[in-house]
Amino acid sequence: MPKTIESEALVVRTVAYRESDVIVTLLTATDGKLGALVRGGRKSTRRVGGALEPVHTIAVKLEDRGGDLATLREARVVKVRARTVTDLEALDVAGMALRWARHLFQPRHPEPQAWETTLGLLDALEAGEGAPRALLAGAALRLLADVGYALDLDRCVKCGRLCPVDRPAAIDAGRGGLVCQACGGARRIMSPALRRIARAAAAGEPVTMSPEEADRLLAIVDDAMAAHTGFEPK
Repeated sequence: MPKTIESEALVVRTVAYRESDVIVTLLTATDGKLGALVRGGRKSTRRVGGALEPVHTIAVKLEDRGGDLATLREARVVKVRARTVTDLEALDVAGMALRWARHLFQPRHPEPQAWETTLGLLDALEAGEGAPRALLAGAALRLLADVGYALDLDRCVKCGRLCPVDRPAAIDAGRGGLVCQACGGARRIMSPALRRIARAAAAGEPVTMSPEEADRLLAIVDDAMAAHTGFEPK
């Protein structure tokens, strides 16, 4: 018997299929990442309307028979993020976050913390709560932790030696965190201030960072993404 899935979701990818269908990749609150076939999705239909747009939160009804693709039966927008889609920087940041989430979420595996982190970032962008790239840097560190790839910012990942809080530290995000000089070090160096910001951001605490600090943290996240998912940012 097919399973009916009803959940809030985010659209992270759409691909045209055959003459009139669409295959959509969804991040769902209840079932993690799912691929779904939308019959006639390239035409406007009452079942999906304009709901298959990224950034907005949608409610979906899926018929799941356990194969590679579920079938999307209904979709409607439940939260519009109109400001984000008209702000080029915010839209670019939202798109990057959704691409990262698409690679971090595992198929048919619920990721409740990562789901909440992703929604929180989109809501913060919509509300204009800070510089978009700074918001992204903090959310990205939390996303890594949410799916089990948290960076160790306190001790060497190889020998376990603690790094003094007032000292710069080398970090290899692909290996999971700091690497002391005795264990070979790494090409990226974090200042004590940047480590404090990164620890606070990863813990979900409010932080203030400069554009340069946000860019340094995003470069570290890029390294982690490439190592754990094979994803190379555009």
